[in-house]
Amino acid sequence: MLDLNISLPITVQNGGLFISRGVGSHPQRELDSWELIFIEKGTLTIKENDTLFSVNAGESLLLWPHRKHVGVGTFPEDLKFYWLHFELHPQTQKQSNFPASLLSLPQHGKVRDPQYVISLFRQFLSEQEALTRSTALELILLLIMQQLSMAAGDIPQKENSGVALAYKARQLIRTQYHLAITTSTLAGQLHCNADYLGRVYRRAFHLTITEAIHRQRVLSAEKLLLTDSCSLSEVAERCGFQDVGYFRQIFRKAVGLTPAAWKRRYCKEHINSD
Repeated sequence: MLDLNISLPITVQNGGLFISRGVGSHPQRELDSWELIFIEKGTLTIKENDTLFSVNAGESLLLWPHRKHVGVGTFPEDLKFYWLHFELHPQTQKQSNFPASLLSLPQHGKVRDPQYVISLFRQFLSEQEALTRSTALELILLLIMQQLSMAAGDIPQKENSGVALAYKARQLIRTQYHLAITTSTLAGQLHCNADYLGRVYRRAFHLTITEAIHRQRVLSAEKLLLTDSCSLSEVAERCGFQDVGYFRQIFRKAVGLTPAAWKRRYCKEHINSD
């Protein structure tokens, strides 16, 4: 038997998933712990002491302990974010960098691969449900932090026309995913060649336009599946899938579960909306 002793710099308290109902706002609080927030969809506007943050999809925010923070305005209807409370060990907090020369996290940053970070949060939430607590929670949090420490920064401005074109295409996908869009229709809107658009998009985001469309549709479907009033066919249609069977196939490939299994697993777990 191989026994490993690992001294971790953090201790996890708890975590969860917030899905907005379009009502209420983030209460004013001053916590003893750190809070890490990652936005999957929408924008969270929050103030910590005198600093105002507008945190968009694919971005993270680190809230310091013993500082007052409060939401600004009503929660947007499309807001969806993960939250996680943790503590630093005393020896870690004495160091000048956070956390202790292992990682350096920006307070507010954008990640390079949001989908991977989302999968880590889902793994964390599943592990949190285990009857016996293990160090897996801290290890997953460190993996999340490692991704956040590699923040990609702001969208490149005027680096080259191909990068700018790719970001324009991504914005169209985010707003038109429910329509019958393809690489060709996007190229038509952007007045460029479809093959060229596909190449620059893949170079910028490391996935094809079709894969990006499917990801956006699946993200929308996940939220709709939590609404009991929507049937599976209604969810598929509202997310841009014309065929329910194809919707099931793409959804299962993306998240590892069928839509029905995903709803059973996540509808009652980890979710707060107030």
